[in-house]
Amino acid sequence: MRNIRLSELIAPHYYAVHQDIREHGHTHYWLDGGRGAVKSSFVSLEIPLILKRNPQANALILRKVAGTIKDSVYNQILWAIDMLGLQEEFRATRSPLEITYLPTGQKIYFRGADDPVKIKSIKPKQGYIAIAWYEELDQFGGPEEIRSINQSIMRGGELFWLFYSYNPPKSKDNWVNVEKFQTRTDRLDWHSTYLDVPREWLGEQFLLEAEELKRKKPQAYEHEYMGIATGTGGAVFENIMERPITEEEILTLGNFYYGIDFGFAVDPFVFGIQSYDKARKTLYILDEIYEPKMSNSRAAERIKEKGVLSKLITADSAEPKSIAALREYGLNVKGAAKGPDSVDFGIRWLQDLDAIVIDKARTPNAYREFTCYEYDMDRAGNYISAYPDKNNHFIDQCRYALESVMERRKARIIQNNYLRR
Repeated sequence: MRNIRLSELIAPHYYAVHQDIREHGHTHYWLDGGRGAVKSSFVSLEIPLILKRNPQANALILRKVAGTIKDSVYNQILWAIDMLGLQEEFRATRSPLEITYLPTGQKIYFRGADDPVKIKSIKPKQGYIAIAWYEELDQFGGPEEIRSINQSIMRGGELFWLFYSYNPPKSKDNWVNVEKFQTRTDRLDWHSTYLDVPREWLGEQFLLEAEELKRKKPQAYEHEYMGIATGTGGAVFENIMERPITEEEILTLGNFYYGIDFGFAVDPFVFGIQSYDKARKTLYILDEIYEPKMSNSRAAERIKEKGVLSKLITADSAEPKSIAALREYGLNVKGAAKGPDSVDFGIRWLQDLDAIVIDKARTPNAYREFTCYEYDMDRAGNYISAYPDKNNHFIDQCRYALESVMERRKARIIQNNYLRR
C-alpha cells in the first residue's frame, strides 16, 4: 500500500462505518443516499481492505444485469485498488471478469443476478464468499431475490460483510424503501448526501447544478440529491409525524382505542392500540400485533399480554366467527358497524387530523402502511380518488378502533348540513 492515509480517501461521514466494518460490528450494511454521496467509492475501497485482513475471504460483486458490470463496479474496484496503491498486489482479468489478490489467490468475482446459475456455480479454490456487494440495490427484483442469493453464498465461514448501496426510489411503496422500515440487530443503516462529502471532491459545477435544481424544483432536489423517498405525488396521508414515543409520554395520554383486522393466510392478523387527542387533533399509534397465519387462540393470548383484557376492542365485522371465538377467550370484542361509505369517511377523517404520530421502532408495520399508502391509478397512470384495498390492514383496524369517534363527527356534519338548508 502506498504511503497514503485512508482519511484522505474516505469522507469523514463514513469514518464510523469504516471502523464498524473493521470490527465486524454488523453483517449487513445498507448505504443509501443521493447523488454525489460517494457510497460506491466507499464500498469499493473497503472490499480490498477486508480481503487483505481476512485470508479466507473472497468477494462477490453483483448488479442486476451482468451487461452493466464491466463499466460500473468492475472499473470502480480497479479505481479503488489504484487509489490504495495496491496495483502490484492484484491482477485483473476480463475473461473471466475477476480480480485476484496475488499473495493468497483470493478472488473478487463479478456476476449479474439475471443469471443465478453462474452465482450458484462459484466455488472458490480456497476460503469462502465472505463479502457481497449489491450495487444499485433498487434494480434487483425484491427481498426474495436478495434472500435467495444470500442463502446461496453465505456458507462455509463465520464472518460475512454484505453491502447494499442505492439511491432510494421516489415511490415510498418500492420494495427497497419498504424493506428499510424493517429492523435487524445485525444491520447498519447509513444515509449520506453530497453535503457529507468534501466540496473539492465533487467540484464547483456539481454543487452549482444541485443548487439550481433546489431553486427550480425543490421536490426533485430532495429526491435526487438528498436521497429522500419523496413519493410519487399519490400519497394518501401527508400528516405522518415519525418520532420516538416514550413510556413517560404514554403515561400522559388518554382516550385509548383498540382495533382488530382479521387475516390468516396471506393477510396478517392485526391488532392496534392508539390514543386520540381531540383538542390537538392528533392520533398516537402506540402498539401493534401484525402476524400472518395466527389462530384465534394465539391472537387472544397475544392481546391479553398487552394488558387490555377488559377494554372494548372493535373488530372487522366480516368475521363474526372469529369475533365469537375471541369473546369465548375472554376478550371484550364487538364488530364494527361499517357502512357503505365507512372506508371513504374513515380515511378522510384520518387525513384531516393535524398529525398521526408514529414511532417506527414501536410499530414498524403501521409506519410502513401509513407512509406507503397511495391512491389508485387509472390505466393511463393517473391518480384517481380511490383507495386500494391492499397493504392497509393496520389502517383498517385503526378505522374500526376509532369508529365511535368518527361516527360522532359524521352525525354533527349531517346535523349541520340539515340546519343550513
